[in-house]
Amino acid sequence: MNLASAVLFDMDGTLLDSEKLWDIAVAEFTRDLGMEITPEARESTLGNATADALRKLFDFAQVPEADRDYAGAERWVSNRVVELFDGGIPWQPGASETLDLLAAADVPLVLVTNTIREVTEHALGTLGRDRFVATVCGDEVPSPKPAPDPYLRGAELAGFAAGDCVAVEDSPTGSRSALAAGCTVLTVGPEPVLDGARHLGTLSGAALVDFAPLSRR
Repeated sequence: MNLASAVLFDMDGTLLDSEKLWDIAVAEFTRDLGMEITPEARESTLGNATADALRKLFDFAQVPEADRDYAGAERWVSNRVVELFDGGIPWQPGASETLDLLAAADVPLVLVTNTIREVTEHALGTLGRDRFVATVCGDEVPSPKPAPDPYLRGAELAGFAAGDCVAVEDSPTGSRSALAAGCTVLTVGPEPVLDGARHLGTLSGAALVDFAPLSRR
């Protein structure tokens, strides 16, 4: 079977059902700015690096540029998410079983997330850091997703060309990053998120054959 040399997984919304915890932090943050977040505004931030998400939230709340404290906002949101993560993070359906399936086939796994390292470390308590040969966070690359840098770095740390790797994503932002890096991209979630990616829908029932890169089919 022509398996991927490595499989690179996004975290929030892909492996962990953690977006609902981010929802709480984002809603509280925008409420403090005097606005109730709308579903559309929240959706626009999915998969974004922290700075990009905060910019969109400040724009949504119509906060003047001079009044935007990005560093303070990042600290507040990160600390709140850590509190929520430490209360327990549910897995996405089939995610844990998929990691076990690939590990049993000796496929190296890499975590590639736009979430900053400080917050990711708390999520690794749920994921199990020993599952991954490497982890890449959004604050550890020159440009976060949707730039290709995170996935290029993930493939490099695994020791393979990105074209021989499969990336698993749930957001347009992350999918664009992985496609730009040259990975074969599988997406999960209720709807397809980007042309050029293959929509798997859910990791429940995923089989090894799903993780064959286009370069080997």
